[in-house]
Amino acid sequence: MSILRRTHQPLLSLRHHLRYLSTATAAVSVPSDSPSHFFDPLQPLDYLPGFPRPDPKYNEKILAIPRTISGKNIAAKERKAGRVPAIVFEQENGQQGGNKRLISVDAKQIRKLVDHLGRSLFLSRLFELEVWSEFAGSGELVEKVRVLPRLVHLHAGNDAPLNVTFLRAPSSALLKVDVPLVFRGEDTSPGLKKGSYFNTVKRTAKFLCPADIIPPYIDVDISGLDAGQKIVLGDLKVHPALKLLQSPEQPVCSMVGARAPEQKRSK
Repeated sequence: MSILRRTHQPLLSLRHHLRYLSTATAAVSVPSDSPSHFFDPLQPLDYLPGFPRPDPKYNEKILAIPRTISGKNIAAKERKAGRVPAIVFEQENGQQGGNKRLISVDAKQIRKLVDHLGRSLFLSRLFELEVWSEFAGSGELVEKVRVLPRLVHLHAGNDAPLNVTFLRAPSSALLKVDVPLVFRGEDTSPGLKKGSYFNTVKRTAKFLCPADIIPPYIDVDISGLDAGQKIVLGDLKVHPALKLLQSPEQPVCSMVGARAPEQKRSK
């Protein structure tokens, strides 16, 4: 995917694990106990240069129709008709709230987005949602709102979407997001060159994010990771308005062990 092609500064070793160093005062690591005073809902926020931002290629309007009732039988009928049962919620300060609306979305559209983006990236991307009284964007417009997919349940056998939960995402919202981690720099990692094994501990990191700058993913540069070193959540390089919701000492990845001599010699 084109959105995943970036170059990065090498990581520098500090104590027992790596620390990111940045020359930009805005691009700093944010500890989990840091107050969210960085975020002023009255001031517009934007992505910082050099940080991942959503690929406009996947800017898509999700069309939906309202539902009046829920239940197993209703959900089965919706899926048979080519629709996915869904819900739209409000969320304030990371807590799921009310103003719930039952809707149904097009199964093919959701399947396409999940297939193209991947499940994790689908759940960290904003979409425009339009709820119409009739399907295919016809009839009366009931609601038009920006949303963040919160959950998507897929069929265990064929990955067909079974249901989706959306959160309304106005600019004033702070949303809890499991942001995907993308690892880079394996080809130049000194630990890998010495025969160590790269151990991935986490695939996502949970942040409280202002809705306007939800990162589609976070880059994790392992190009400087040597044998015996690790990267922890507190090392992640993010926008200062994001607040880490997990312990900053939790490991993200590590370079451990080394291949046995006979493994190194074998081809």
